[in-house]
Amino acid sequence: MTASASLLSAPIATASLRDELLANRTSTLTRLYQRTFPMVRRHVVERGGTTQDAKDVFQDALVVFYEKTVNGHLVLTCSPSTYLVGVCRHLWQQELSRRRRLPLSELDEAHAQLPDTAVAPVTEPTPALAVLEYVAKLSEKCQRILLSFYYFQQPLEQIAAENDYGSVRSATVQKFKCLERLRKAVRQAVAFTSAH
Repeated sequence: MTASASLLSAPIATASLRDELLANRTSTLTRLYQRTFPMVRRHVVERGGTTQDAKDVFQDALVVFYEKTVNGHLVLTCSPSTYLVGVCRHLWQQELSRRRRLPLSELDEAHAQLPDTAVAPVTEPTPALAVLEYVAKLSEKCQRILLSFYYFQQPLEQIAAENDYGSVRSATVQKFKCLERLRKAVRQAVAFTSAH
């Protein structure tokens, strides 16, 4: 068994995992995805979700996993795959609870038809500009956090200090929530566009 294969299947020292992620992030995350995603997809689909739901949950879990590992805040007592599956199960349970509280209502035929005057000509923006339009609709704080982290590549420690968060963990959670709001807005726009 190679070192990188054992990295994904057995409990390992978090420092070793951090080193592996820093040395070759893409390769390590790809192997982790290939090993873990089928289990996550099976869990989500068996509980009423879709493959896209599983991808969304897994991506969110992977972001948290990566950030905690690289920042030195993760302590593993199991394999990384087992840890990720556990996080995904928790995230999917939260999503199911949210869906039960806020069910999507189906539009009836009368409401689904929009008058022709309401349809504006659609110009195709570039993907980057389209995403920036959705970022601009977020709160000022979310805009600042996401742009600081993803565009200016500021460390979370700096973002936490600039936004008066008590800890890096608080900044990470807020960044995750802002990213989730952005993803939700984009998904709704894509669903609306593909329905028409």
